[in-house]
Amino acid sequence: MQGFSREPGTTGPVHTITLPKAGERRIWLWAGLIAVGGFLFGFDTGVVSGALLYITKDFDLSSSQQGSVVSVLLIGAMIGALVAGRICDQLGRKKAVAFFGLVFALGTLVAVVSHNYGTLLVARFILGLAVGAASASVPVYLGEISPSNIRGRILSLNQLLITVGILCSYLIDLAFSHSGNWRAMFAFGAVPALVLSLGVWFVVPESPTWLFGQGRIEQLRKGLLKVTDEAQADEIIEVYRERTAQAARQDASRPEGEKGWRVLLAPAVRPALIVGLAMAALQQFGGINTIIYYAPTIIEQTGRSASNSIIYSVYIGVINFLMTVVAINTVDRLGRRQLLLTSLALMAGFVALLGFSFIWNWNSNLTLLFMVAYIAAFAGGLGPVFWVLVGEIFPTKAKANGSSAATTVNWMSNFIVSQSFLTVANGIGQGQTFLIFGGVCVLGLLFVGRFVPETKNRDTNEVQEALFKRFGRELAPAR
Repeated sequence: MQGFSREPGTTGPVHTITLPKAGERRIWLWAGLIAVGGFLFGFDTGVVSGALLYITKDFDLSSSQQGSVVSVLLIGAMIGALVAGRICDQLGRKKAVAFFGLVFALGTLVAVVSHNYGTLLVARFILGLAVGAASASVPVYLGEISPSNIRGRILSLNQLLITVGILCSYLIDLAFSHSGNWRAMFAFGAVPALVLSLGVWFVVPESPTWLFGQGRIEQLRKGLLKVTDEAQADEIIEVYRERTAQAARQDASRPEGEKGWRVLLAPAVRPALIVGLAMAALQQFGGINTIIYYAPTIIEQTGRSASNSIIYSVYIGVINFLMTVVAINTVDRLGRRQLLLTSLALMAGFVALLGFSFIWNWNSNLTLLFMVAYIAAFAGGLGPVFWVLVGEIFPTKAKANGSSAATTVNWMSNFIVSQSFLTVANGIGQGQTFLIFGGVCVLGLLFVGRFVPETKNRDTNEVQEALFKRFGRELAPAR
């Protein structure tokens, strides 16, 4: 996920400087603790899939109420994502992320003690606030503590731990499936929440970018000395001074109408905005989170028991994780565009077959095969590549706000699909609903083929030039 910080420079402190290996190892430790926020993102969005089977029986939930238990988290996430940047800028990354860990813990506690549908909705909303805040702040924090030579891998750590969190949520659901103890399923989330909060507070230093912006040079130098020597620390601080001066000059040169959120409406940014928002909506309206959130419920429709349904959802989590690893290791070699086109083509085919398997009552093993194949196609392309693309498609002056806009649309689309899925499936049929998702994937394939450029190994100006060619326009360079 991309961050929402309003400060310039969500890149790390070292652009052309290589840290000692011991310093890099320490940064990896810090990154691992920060990325627990990504794990919690995945866990709290995934754990409800198995828990919902038993919550529905205990609270006698209708299909619309089941949808609300899932989607109210997404409302909280939208709000959490929008306010996280301001909190991070005011408190600092360290305090903010530690605080978000406590919000995760609070939401977990309320979920565990929920005695009715209303209380559970409150718990899920609180967890949503934490999920949204983590989705916005964790990548920013990771980027700002990372040297350029390992920044790509460290940022990928967040996406990887999201899939690990989803997989672990399925395993926890499986562990308690025989007893049907959905409260214990939620309760496990308290452990990583406290690890995040306490680990960041006591182990991880404040972001050097934020410290420099606050004028806390001595505190910045003290943190840098944990990973390098005095001479290199001073050199890094000088890089910060140069970057800040350059950013100030660029900001001063912008017309008044192209500052803040209004920059997204500038003609030079419009193609990137169209691509970013369209891809954000496509990633969700392709139907992925209906599988992530409702996998056991969907599998039950094939005639499996609740516990068996959760077992098969674990397989889905494993495939999601493994294919994300594949995508992370191939995106710089094969390119973003090729992975997107291949992913969308396979998604369209497999989700259509999934739909037909329900309509024509094919063997349940075939249904499960199509479901797993669809997840693999998403996780190996559209899933992680979308977030890479959003970070690359916008011109420099619009990166932060463009990323914020795309991420917010992604959460909104997630909410709409998750809230409506069970109701639509009950109304027109589960198979027919999956065919709609297949149609969306086909439209997405056509959109990517026509409008999305390759961004691999291209700087910002080259990306903009390729983007404008896709839209049949001459490049009007963004400052």
